[in-house]
Amino acid sequence: QVQLVESGGGLVQPGGSLRLSCAASGSIFSIIVMSWYRQAPGKERELVAAITSGGSTNYGDSVKGRFTISRDNAKNTMYLQMISLKPEDTAVYYCHADLRTGGGRRDDYWGQGTQVTVSS
Repeated sequence: QVQLVESGGGLVQPGGSLRLSCAASGSIFSIIVMSWYRQAPGKERELVAAITSGGSTNYGDSVKGRFTISRDNAKNTMYLQMISLKPEDTAVYYCHADLRTGGGRRDDYWGQGTQVTVSS
């Protein structure tokens, strides 16, 4: 069994910063891609950023230049540094992992989500 646990969400004023973390645990052989998604009320879930095990990154257009994704492969942990936050960044942020389990099966998992609210 694999678990993803996010942390670091909260309330921040416009222009402020937050750092999200996602820790993966359980029967993991390797994590191929880790990603952050977000979902605002009444909107579809969208990709925020993704990072491969080799460090290649991809960002959604709305966060380029403001958000930075990183990961610590040794700790199976991913981070999202968010700066210059805007009210439109308000959403539940979800961690996603595309991985190979200890049993050799390729599978994907979601975290439970962490709320980010940008408001004055």
